[in-house]
Amino acid sequence: MAIEASLTASHVAIVTLHRPELHNAFDDALIAELTAELRRLDADDSVRVVVLAAAGKSFSAGADLHWMRRMAAYDEAQNLADARALAELMRTLDGLSKPVIAQVQGAAYGGGVGLIACCDVVIAAETASFCLSETRLGLIPAVISPYVVAAIGARQARRWCVSAEAFDAATALRLGLVHEVVAPERLAARVDELLATLAGNGPQAMREAKRLVRDVAGRPLDAALIDDTARRIARLRASPEGREGVSAFLDKRAPAWRDG
Repeated sequence: MAIEASLTASHVAIVTLHRPELHNAFDDALIAELTAELRRLDADDSVRVVVLAAAGKSFSAGADLHWMRRMAAYDEAQNLADARALAELMRTLDGLSKPVIAQVQGAAYGGGVGLIACCDVVIAAETASFCLSETRLGLIPAVISPYVVAAIGARQARRWCVSAEAFDAATALRLGLVHEVVAPERLAARVDELLATLAGNGPQAMREAKRLVRDVAGRPLDAALIDDTARRIARLRASPEGREGVSAFLDKRAPAWRDG
């Protein structure tokens, strides 16, 4: 198995890339396995948050060398099918309805940067490194580009996609690719702290908040948008979770989802 998955008692799914001997590099099997697992977790109502982690020294080195050798012999149609599978993985991760936290302990290259850009919160160790390395191979970071550009902006993407320079965690933080940088020995604990914070939030509200950002981004501030946002909050206020959350706040007690 190229990945490992487990569910904690606090409704957190831990998905771990598990090819440490190959620096968690992608091949067609890992792509298919991870896509299927993400779809399964998205459909599982017992899962509230997903953590994407990796075993070993590297987060992901991008494409597996053996896979690349096979791809070198593919014709354009075979390469298209292969690229579409990777694109579907990125689309699935980016579109997951539950919050996704990336726990980045080491190097993330190529498609590994794409995975990170698709996550909602990224916590990285100070020792992590990053690289959009495709142009070194005469290629381009094509299917990951929508997510990378959304994360760091077109101006920065133009530099890093063209240059294929490696950059450190401090630079990734400045670019907006990661949200926090911590000492390596603090990484797991910081993710646990964030998970404890998310456990206090309404599960439905977190899903709706994630959807809200996606739907609002880039839209003109017009009457249609204002009406849309008003309808969303009205629907949530009238929902069982919304009523429970407000009642718990007013009664100075923990909401029911903290126990469930």
